[in-house]
Amino acid sequence: MSDEEIWDLPPLRPGYPASPELAERRARATGMAEEGTPPAETTMGGVRCLLIEPEGGESEGAILYLHGGGYRLGSPLAYVDYARRLATAAGRRIILPFYRLAPEHPFPAALHDVVAVFRAVENPASAVIAGDSAGGGLTAALCIVAARAGWQPAGAILVSPMLDLTARCDSHDRNAARDALFSRAAVLDAAKLYLQDHDPADPLVSAIHADPAQFPPLLLLTGGAEVLLDEALDFARSLAVADRRVTLHVAPGMGHVWPLMAPQSPAAAEAVNAMAAFVKGLNGPG
Repeated sequence: MSDEEIWDLPPLRPGYPASPELAERRARATGMAEEGTPPAETTMGGVRCLLIEPEGGESEGAILYLHGGGYRLGSPLAYVDYARRLATAAGRRIILPFYRLAPEHPFPAALHDVVAVFRAVENPASAVIAGDSAGGGLTAALCIVAARAGWQPAGAILVSPMLDLTARCDSHDRNAARDALFSRAAVLDAAKLYLQDHDPADPLVSAIHADPAQFPPLLLLTGGAEVLLDEALDFARSLAVADRRVTLHVAPGMGHVWPLMAPQSPAAAEAVNAMAAFVKGLNGPG
């Protein structure tokens, strides 16, 4: 059986061009992110990646970090400072891939990209997969297909993850006025562009429906004021009931992806420290 057969990824599908509004949003975000000295770049599995090394010491393994943006926005360039803080705290190299975005590249193009990068990581069994928002959902999907292929990573970190693309949880309404960054409408817009008629109940796009046995040791971080709170809590509960190793970190009063969006806050420092402690507590390197 070939490697491709072992991984058994869904086939790629054609998409359609981004709207002018979406293209402009991408351009504005990328322009802001490109300020300052860029980090090292490489290609892994045919995918462009940024490499962030820890300061003041050698790397003890890799963290593959998947950026957010609702599968249609976002860039690793916006994550450089955040990744440097995490790399130094955890003592690991951070790999930030430029995975393909919707609607030009709908599901499963992004998953194909991050699988290719993961397969190119040195000693992937010791690697940690991490991501926030859509990158958190993509992290969960990568864990699922890696488990099916017998390539389970050492652990995973989900930050404010998108785990249900139907946006049904009550916290979408309860925290709507408190979460300035995200909303039910944003989830449904992302789902429309990313899914393009694919089943939203597929665990590879809505991990809330996944088999808990497919996940490695996992750290789940969520803000107490964000709209995705309830699905994060439900997901953590399902893992705990299935006797999977899961650590839940709830930041009171914080909104969506606060470690990135509020980097100077005490809650952001606590989140980075929690991620570093989780990584260092895993078996094997790091």
